[in-house]
Amino acid sequence: MARYTCSFVIAVPLESLQHLLIEVLQSCHFEIIYNTGDYLMAREIPGQVSFAKLVTVEALIDKSTATEHEVRMSFVIKNEELPLQVDNHCHQVSGRVQRAIADNRHWRLVQSIAG
Repeated sequence: MARYTCSFVIAVPLESLQHLLIEVLQSCHFEIIYNTGDYLMAREIPGQVSFAKLVTVEALIDKSTATEHEVRMSFVIKNEELPLQVDNHCHQVSGRVQRAIADNRHWRLVQSIAG
């Protein structure tokens, strides 16, 4: 199973974050399949790659440490593909999601940690 993690601290009002995060994930060709307000799960839209390569993103919004203007988010980006190559499909999608979060014009990136 390929699995990549990352964490971000972004400057954005907490009440705007969930809507903006959904937009970012949808722009990366994901559909939201589960949403509890502080946890989102999104799945890559089928059709471009085999079923085993479909990527799932889990996003945890840390509301317990959030301030009025800064929020920490943690992501797990994974699929069922064995990561036999360094630049596998999951790794490529992970990079695309990380860039979309870092470059979003609706918030300011404060800190980024890729794992």
